[in-house]
Amino acid sequence: MTDDRDRWMVLLYEDENLWANATPEQQEVYLVRHRDYEQNAAEHDVVILSSDALRPTATATTLRPGEDRLTTDGPFAETTEQLGGFYLVKAASQDAVVDHARRLPPSYTIEVRPVAILDF
Repeated sequence: MTDDRDRWMVLLYEDENLWANATPEQQEVYLVRHRDYEQNAAEHDVVILSSDALRPTATATTLRPGEDRLTTDGPFAETTEQLGGFYLVKAASQDAVVDHARRLPPSYTIEVRPVAILDF
């Protein structure tokens, strides 16, 4: 179907407070959409290689550029959306990945980005 150069990151952004404040019923709606996305990947010629949710930004440590690499706890910027999870997928085209990503919860901002292949 594809070679190792056909990998894509599907990055999921949303206000993390939506999940934190969601009722169990609302959280289940999200989980159903994720299960649907995962179970129907083959229909879109998409192979899910890896996926995970991320803990809230308050648990992160940020290393800033510079010689001393200043570190700070928590989010690096005030934003309305935070990176909350990802899928690493394999597919023949970005169009296939985008089409398949439409199955995810509609409240997400979804970024589909090709994985760079660096030959060292």
